[in-house]
Parts: sequence; structure tokens; C-alpha cells
Amino acid sequence: MNDLKFLEEQQVDPGLIAAAADFRSRYRVPEDVKNRVAEPSIPFYGREILEMAMAALLQGENVLLSGSKATGKNILAENLAWIFGRPSYNISFHVNTDSSSLIGTDTFVDQEVRLRKGPVYQCAVNGGFGIFDEINMAKNDAVSVLHATLDYRRLIDVPGYDKIELHPAARFIGTMNYGYAGTRELNEALVSRFLVIDMPSLTEETLMQILAFHFPEAKEAGLRAFAGLFLDLQLKASNGEISTKPLDLRGMLGALRTVQAGLKPRRAVTMGITNKSFDMFEKEIIGDIVMMRIPEEWDRSEIF
Repeated sequence: MNDLKFLEEQQVDPGLIAAAADFRSRYRVPEDVKNRVAEPSIPFYGREILEMAMAALLQGENVLLSGSKATGKNILAENLAWIFGRPSYNISFHVNTDSSSLIGTDTFVDQEVRLRKGPVYQCAVNGGFGIFDEINMAKNDAVSVLHATLDYRRLIDVPGYDKIELHPAARFIGTMNYGYAGTRELNEALVSRFLVIDMPSLTEETLMQILAFHFPEAKEAGLRAFAGLFLDLQLKASNGEISTKPLDLRGMLGALRTVQAGLKPRRAVTMGITNKSFDMFEKEIIGDIVMMRIPEEWDRSEIF
């Protein structure tokens, strides 16, 4: 990815691009966390979504990315951290995530008690972009930390220690899927601390851009067959005919890599897509969709 050129190619508002570049130059990254400024493996495609997110972050807002599986929430979050040149801190919420996991815990160093800083603490003081993955899995203890972290006062009070003042460049991006096991509704106070972006489902144009980025030497017809397969699965999942388990973009990319290595496309899709479901009835539905898009007789030459 050539720095911010991908924004210009998508015709993102030049004023927003200039403001992001100014943000980069105004807030320098500390030397000890420069390794956290990571270039994404793939650019995010979607001009309107990029513009909304960039405008919000430039004004000091935090952003919540809401949407179904495979809509690019995490890819967008990684891209935003890169666009603004900030170190990123990924925090995944699960049943054991509590306040000490986020802020830090006491530890004994050189015969004295010190705070071992957690990811939210580090993000706050280093001016990073904190990515709260699956934020709607956060339990009450963790939510109390989020309320303080995301508050307009930009101060976190750690009992027994000084208050943490958030760096002016620090921002937080939440991602959430509805319907996953263990998720729950976000309370009103937490949602009010974000600007919310509803992520749209992938389109054929966006899918083709993603596949062509990863496999520039592939044949267009072959990639279009895989894109069509993904869109068929997406439609079935949205209609409730199948679960979202086989709706796996990472799995599709992995399948294409095995085809590139010489595996027949149908076998590759079986590993990357079909076998993600463990229900026999659902597997039959997926198999019928695959059969229409990826013929049994195809080999590597049909794709590459």
C-alpha cells in the first residue's frame, strides 16, 4: 500500500486527506511504540465509509463500527490507524476481560509495587488508536472502564495511582457483530460515547477489488466466480437459510492460495468454505451453491 495514495484513488475528499496528513505531522509517535504503527495487509475499499470515519476521528470523536460478519470492520479499523499514523492497540473482549485487563495490574518490581500498564493505559498515554473488538461482549467491570475512557473529559482515574490524561491523538474504535454467542445490547450511556457507522455488506465491485489486490495475476473470470460464490452465500445468510459460518472471506482467500499452489478449486473451496459448517443439512445447501459456481472439472488453469 503506497501510503495514502489509496485514498486518492478512491476519490476521498482532498480536504480530509490533507487533514489526516497534518494530523500525522502534528502528533509524532514515540520511538518505543513505532513498531505498533502497522501497515494493513489490504486497503479498505469504500469512499463514503472512509470519509465518515475520518471526519469523526479528526474531530476527536470515537467510532463504533456495527455490521454483520465479513463487512470489513477490522480492516477499516486497521486502515484508520495507518491513515492517521498512530500506534494501534487491539483489545478483544471476552468473558474474562475485566478492568485490570484493560488498565493494568499491580506487579512487584525492584522491591516495590508498580502498575503493569494494560493496553488502554498504553494507548491513552502514547496517543494510540485503541481497537475494541467485539465490544458488545464486554462485561460490566470492563464497561465501567470504557465509560471513563471514552468520556469527553478524557481522563481515566486509576484507584491508588494518578489520573491518566488521554493524549490528544488518542482515539478508540469499537467493532461489533449482532447475533454472536455471548453478545448483548450496548447500554445507552456507552453508545452515546461513539459516532456509529453501520457497515454495508460487500458488493461484487468491492469483492473484485479485494481479490484482485491479493491475486493480481489471476484471471478475471476465475475471480468473478469466487466473488459470485461469496455473494450467493451472503444472500443465503441474510435470508436466514444458512448460518454465517461459511461466510468467511479469510477462508475464501485461503482457498485461492491453495489453488495457486496447485489444488483443484472445488477441493480448495471445500476446505475454505464448505467445511466451516458442521451441520450436514447446511453443508448440502452450501455444496449446491458451490456446484453452480465452481465446476468439479476446473483446475488451477481456470483461475491462474
